Amino acid sequence: MKKIQITLLLMLALVLSACSNSAGGNTEEDTTKKEEASSETFTYESENGPVEVPKDPERVVVLSSFAGNLMNLDVNMVGVDSWSKNNPRFQDELEGVEAVTADNLEKIIEMDPDLIIGLSTTKNIDKLKEIAPTVTYTYGKADYLEQHIEIGKLVNKEEQAREWVEDFEKRAQEAGEKIKDKIGEDTTVSVIEKFDKQIYVFGDNWGRGTEILYQAMDLKMPEKVKEMALEPGYYAISPEVLPEYAGDYVIFSKNSDQDNSFQETKTYQNIPAVKNDQVFEVDAKEFYFNDPNTLDYQLDYFKEAFLGE
Repeated sequence: MKKIQITLLLMLALVLSACSNSAGGNTEEDTTKKEEASSETFTYESENGPVEVPKDPERVVVLSSFAGNLMNLDVNMVGVDSWSKNNPRFQDELEGVEAVTADNLEKIIEMDPDLIIGLSTTKNIDKLKEIAPTVTYTYGKADYLEQHIEIGKLVNKEEQAREWVEDFEKRAQEAGEKIKDKIGEDTTVSVIEKFDKQIYVFGDNWGRGTEILYQAMDLKMPEKVKEMALEPGYYAISPEVLPEYAGDYVIFSKNSDQDNSFQETKTYQNIPAVKNDQVFEVDAKEFYFNDPNTLDYQLDYFKEAFLGE
């Protein structure tokens, strides 16, 4: 009887020992997994507070106009906004990348993103956060170059972003000095776009080349444009009053999908910039944004248009 009891006690001890080792093994394994997960992420200080994001994001969904920033930083995207998807200059790099909106939650889930980027006005932000780490930006809170650096910080490529910014500033300033030497310090430039029944004039931070012309190159804005469009970013006018807002040079961000018959009117034809052949028509879909890829393209265009370089 004693031998049986001793045998049972030994068996019980072995079982307890095995359970203990097993529990310890699982704890160690869990700890290792947590450490590995921690080493693959970092805390990004967003405008809404800290967000744990991947150090090397591989499947990013962009629900705003930042696709060009991520292209510049060599970050892979699996979903982008329709405006970026429809940009003719982005077609090659976005081949196979789907257009998506914040309303397409099921579609975004299927994309299995490891990071989502949007604007502060993006819909369903709380639901998006349940899918993947989500970071949003308020448009205009940071200027167009600071915004690129912020995105560089987000995807752990701040140094690469800063290098591009420094190089771009130098190139744009040099081009601006050459342009002012050629056309004159006080010569004005306005940027317009036709949408529905109105024409829009733009301030210095609404894409379409405005950041380069007015900020980087320091070219002059017509007083009427400065008065009405500088603070809000854009201002809607009727075709009849366009001459009051047209500069010595006009950049016409032209969308072929719109009715541009106002160009055939006497009002338009009598604008000095039109008479002097100083209206530069650009593809609106290529000129909308202010990301590095678009800015490089715009800078090259303006050097060719103004300087013939």
